[in-house]
Amino acid sequence: MITVGDKFPQFKVKAACGATNDDLKELTNDSFKGKWKVFFFYPKDFTFVCPTEIVEFDRARKEFLDRDAVVIGGSADNEFCHLAWRREHADLKKISIPLIAAPRLAAELGILEPTEGVCLRATFIVDPHDVVQWACANNLNVGRNVKEVLRVLDAVQSDELCPCNWQKGEATIKV
Repeated sequence: MITVGDKFPQFKVKAACGATNDDLKELTNDSFKGKWKVFFFYPKDFTFVCPTEIVEFDRARKEFLDRDAVVIGGSADNEFCHLAWRREHADLKKISIPLIAAPRLAAELGILEPTEGVCLRATFIVDPHDVVQWACANNLNVGRNVKEVLRVLDAVQSDELCPCNWQKGEATIKV
């Protein structure tokens, strides 16, 4: 798995950015130029833990935007599968974050689970220069904590020494 300090790979992917055929788009690194990016990968469409995470990331979308960060979800499923899931799942119909079809990108990131060939629940915070500032992966059955992703984004963006459990607005460590 790529990690902190690594350059995020160049990519060109198809994405379901809504629930209609017109919402199928092509996205590349240039689609998010100059922005902080939070990529979260999940195992598979039409599953059970995955929509809870997708919906929670979408609920926090404004908080990410307030930090000049875009949120991109994805898996190794194709864009048509993402689109069908968005159309069928009541909660996913309403989300505004893109779901990318990323089997090749997932392989380059080193996040494909070897037995099932699906994405781990991997999260990457990528700075505006496309350098990974945080990388984390959960196994297939454990959902992640979106508030923790926001906390880490705040800490990384502070460019300060942040103690354990630090929250935005609290004192940082001065040496």
